Amino acid sequence: MSDSKRTIGFIGLGIMGKPMAKNLLAAGYPLVVHDVAAGPVAELEKAGARVANSAREVAAQSDAVITMLPDSPDVEAVALGPDGVLAGLRAGATYVDMSTISPVAWQRIAGEAGKKGIKTLDAPVSGGQVGAEQATLSIMVGGDEATFQDFLPIFQVMGRRIVLVGGTGAGQITKACNQIVVALTLEAVAEALVLGAKAGVDPAKIREVLLGGFAQSRILELHGQRMIDRNFAPGFKVKLHRKDLGIALSAGKAYGVPLPLTAQVHEMLNALVVAGHGEDDHSALATFIEGLAGRSIR
Repeated sequence: MSDSKRTIGFIGLGIMGKPMAKNLLAAGYPLVVHDVAAGPVAELEKAGARVANSAREVAAQSDAVITMLPDSPDVEAVALGPDGVLAGLRAGATYVDMSTISPVAWQRIAGEAGKKGIKTLDAPVSGGQVGAEQATLSIMVGGDEATFQDFLPIFQVMGRRIVLVGGTGAGQITKACNQIVVALTLEAVAEALVLGAKAGVDPAKIREVLLGGFAQSRILELHGQRMIDRNFAPGFKVKLHRKDLGIALSAGKAYGVPLPLTAQVHEMLNALVVAGHGEDDHSALATFIEGLAGRSIR
């Protein structure tokens, strides 16, 4: 079956999932969608997608299913429940989870899928809402080479850098590594800008000059500007990054790798969630440093 005729099920139409699904529709893939929120489902239906009432119903109408959900329990429920993906997919079909979840949870789901003859890939992404909208996501994939190559044209509709990093679960391990680097860099940018502001130097000028040197990064470029503008409308929520660092810490424990700075930033994000900022963009980490310093960046 050619990819232009392959029907794709898409479950999870949030900040990331909705634009990813729209890109698949725009590329000509027949799409069946489901989400607990009515608004994005109606939006996708208007754009040409078919609507299903359950994950099982999505799977029964699809040659491949993608899930893009907040956390491990959500994916487990949608995949393994009586009205779940695995209950509806036929043998030989493909199930791809693009959420960020526990590698252990994914190994369990993939194992159950294998018993039914269903192919699987774990394919978490990096790039945020902008990357999802512009189809420039980095996609880190775990699974076998044949399934990866078969699904690659679909990944290419949603992302730009797409790498098979290893076997089942390797995508989730790689995403945990990504989230460590992002979190610690966010915290470093926040410290630098708050320090500069309290010392009387314009944070915008600090950001400008650092972007031309060895400290340059996409996080300094994009999230540094968010911190300066105090634009904390979510692209990626504090509560989700806290969850992701929890996954990284669990992996560190399982593999015997101490992650001391990851643990510290995890607690900073936890403090923001407790203080009611879990829905803010993760660049709001700057407000935690501002609170310690008694000085706002602006």
